[in-house]
Amino acid sequence: MVRLRLTRAGRHKLPLYRVVVADSRKPRDGSFIEVIGTHDPRKNPPLTQLKQDRVLDWLQKGAQPSMTVRTLLIRSGLLKK
Repeated sequence: MVRLRLTRAGRHKLPLYRVVVADSRKPRDGSFIEVIGTHDPRKNPPLTQLKQDRVLDWLQKGAQPSMTVRTLLIRSGLLKK
């Protein structure tokens, strides 16, 4: 199954996350299909940048977002509750 999920980037104690499309069987920081955005939780408020057209394209293809990515999509207005 293809999932939209976060993968960790950034230095020690300075997290930065990429929103990626990946096979659910791969490890969290393993290989992925495509990077579709970023999430920086250190900003106030947290900064999320998404490629809206790519997110919608992958959702139409049947990719399932993780719970955290689902929350980010709802906050950005791309997904309804």
